[in-house]
Amino acid sequence: MKIVYVIGTSAKILNICSSRFVSQIRKNHTEIYKWPQRVFSGIQPTGSMHLGNYFGAVQRWVEMQNAGEDVIYSIADLHSITLPQDPKQLHSDILKMAATLLACGIDPDKSILFQQSRVPEHTQLCWTLGCLTTMPRLAHIPTYKEKSASLKEIPLGLYVYPVLQAADILLYRATHIPVGEDQVHNLQLVQHLAKIFNNRYGHTFPIPKAVIEDSSISRLKSLRDPSKKMSKSDQDPRSRVEVTDTPEDILEKCKKALTDFTSEVTFDPENRPGVSNLITIHSLFTGLQPAEICEQNVCLDTGRYKLVVAEVIQEKLAPLRQRVQEYMSEPQYIEQVLQKGSEKASVIAKQTWKDVKTRVGLGIIEDAYSSHQLSKKGVQ
Repeated sequence: MKIVYVIGTSAKILNICSSRFVSQIRKNHTEIYKWPQRVFSGIQPTGSMHLGNYFGAVQRWVEMQNAGEDVIYSIADLHSITLPQDPKQLHSDILKMAATLLACGIDPDKSILFQQSRVPEHTQLCWTLGCLTTMPRLAHIPTYKEKSASLKEIPLGLYVYPVLQAADILLYRATHIPVGEDQVHNLQLVQHLAKIFNNRYGHTFPIPKAVIEDSSISRLKSLRDPSKKMSKSDQDPRSRVEVTDTPEDILEKCKKALTDFTSEVTFDPENRPGVSNLITIHSLFTGLQPAEICEQNVCLDTGRYKLVVAEVIQEKLAPLRQRVQEYMSEPQYIEQVLQKGSEKASVIAKQTWKDVKTRVGLGIIEDAYSSHQLSKKGVQ
């Protein structure tokens, strides 16, 4: 995780080293009208966190938090019910995701970590923003096309999913958004909606900038099909290494990882994506460069090298898995963390929604009624 990209409203890409990540945010802050810098990101609770999530997002979240940035992280459970979920399993998934984030280093004293559905202003702002966009614009968003292609009946939630994402971000007036490359179009919608609202009702929202990880990090490949990214939604559990996998699971998944018919260990993502994906994972865990890894394992064939990768992953994930288990044994503590985080998030959300209502005109009757009641009581 050494490279990030920052995309502004002009879509110009700046390539910067991760050690300069915080200073780059501060530099970009001067370009954002009057808004204090704030980072917002979220993760769906359904499915266990895998290595792509960890290296592509959560590790960066921890770095930003520890650098003293104003950060807000959401467990996006409303997004999860876009498609049907078993209620008991969803509840368990929310607790496990919270435990995993805490185990990864998210500190509720340094970050706002909250459960999306506990802050009703998300859906209220979603409706308001939805009234500012069009169906054709939403239908052309690549993630919608991709996810709806395999569905016989398309739920409304999937269609307006990007609008809810926009509400998530704008509700906290976030200025910087860590996203994967496949979410850039969604961020462009956020920027578009913020501009429309500002132009129509007055300057209410910052125009957020996307902070995008290098594709080799944020899009770790599926172990079973290296032409696709590692994903929680993949039906084959062998396609990903989850951060809570047992040593036995990790070994089996690495041994079954799809490579090719060339036995040497070489790094060539374009022509040898399978073994290159394993080398990338090895590199991310150890900090070694791919060339160093290839040199160290020059005497091994890919079959034996898979065992090396499995051992590295097992060693690095063991303490994290242990911490997850410890947090999961204290569900009351997790509930307390989510409740306190949601209360902190609500303070910001309520103020933003109040401003939005006033600008749109939704607060006029309420404000007039309140003034009338105060007048009746003799309050001037």
